[in-house]
Amino acid sequence: MANIKSAIRRAKKSRKQALVNRARKSKYKAAVKQMTTYINSGKIKEAKNFLPKFYSQLMKIAKTGTISKKTASRKISRITKKISNLKK
Repeated sequence: MANIKSAIRRAKKSRKQALVNRARKSKYKAAVKQMTTYINSGKIKEAKNFLPKFYSQLMKIAKTGTISKKTASRKISRITKKISNLKK
């Protein structure tokens, strides 16, 4: 345990931020899982309707730095590609 006052404050801040990051990461995983479920079950209409919300959620999480922007873009790109391939 930290002895210095500033170190104690940083440790407390770190614990709080870890909880926030965990919640954000959970939201991210849930969104990806839901979209994957739509794609695997062939529900194109639901997947298309969820797509804007999916984009929004991933970019919000990427904006805060919980996941990198490149990771979010890569996920979005691959999911969009899968949806367009389902139409064919």
